[in-house]
Amino acid sequence: MPQRPEELVELLPEAEPFLAAEAQVRSPGDRRGLVLVHALGGDFDAASSVALAGAHLLGALPHRTIARLDADLLVDYRARRPRMSFAGDRYESFDAPEIVLSALEDDAGEPFLLLTGPEPDYRWEAFVAAVAGLVERLGVTSVVAVQAIPMPVPHTRPVTVTAHATRRALIESYPVYWGDLRIPGSAPALLELRLGEAGVDALGVAAHVPHYLAQATYPAATLTLLEHVGRLTGLVLPVETLREAAQEHRTEVDEQIARSADNTAVVAALEQQYDQFTAARESNDLLGSVGEVPTGDEIGAEFERFLAEQDRRSGE
Repeated sequence: MPQRPEELVELLPEAEPFLAAEAQVRSPGDRRGLVLVHALGGDFDAASSVALAGAHLLGALPHRTIARLDADLLVDYRARRPRMSFAGDRYESFDAPEIVLSALEDDAGEPFLLLTGPEPDYRWEAFVAAVAGLVERLGVTSVVAVQAIPMPVPHTRPVTVTAHATRRALIESYPVYWGDLRIPGSAPALLELRLGEAGVDALGVAAHVPHYLAQATYPAATLTLLEHVGRLTGLVLPVETLREAAQEHRTEVDEQIARSADNTAVVAALEQQYDQFTAARESNDLLGSVGEVPTGDEIGAEFERFLAEQDRRSGE
């Protein structure tokens, strides 16, 4: 087993342009400014919103792989069993998990980096140190996380987010919703914490996914995440196909909810709570709305329900 964090990383020849550019830097002000977005699927990926964000960017923008992290040492295969193909009397293939760093260009031709794959189960500190090493070697100036969490909010209102950062100035226009909370940790959260301790700008947004859709798909959350990444970084990201998918999905969910009087009543109650809070915070509008704030007990309960469901599914 590798003892040093850098041994978890395989830098590919495609990383050379970034390495060469960083080698020419004589002072921090010489850097052009390179953003690294990490979209790691895991327990903080309600409705697979984060995984869809990464897949959407890789499918819509020019990209090349510049580094890989050793997923075989970081991922618990028995907790999240990779798929294999079985044909009659033999195994044909194994879909090994990958944690990959890609270089992309946005719609304006601006380069940025994207880290995708499953959230590590093991060696969080080594993983964080390995990513921090890549940040330093490649000249990354800001690191942005996207996550999605279940919340008691209605699907009939705009998706809201919780913003967080190593410096308040990075997210100054975003409201502060919460007081002190104790929540389950994650590798992306630890990465942000450690980067901040090292003086690197790190920030992120977590989309609030209706708790009753957390185990399905919810393209509206993915759309919102990428809109906020664009807002925070200046990247011009393609979102029109996601906007169309979100509209179609909304129609489907509306039809399903309408079939049950109980479900309709639940959504109506969530709408009332959301609207009351939004009316009270009109002056702090954020992308059209700021959304309602559940209590600490509600937040904790939703986390626990979601994580318990994740555990149940991984054991199937």
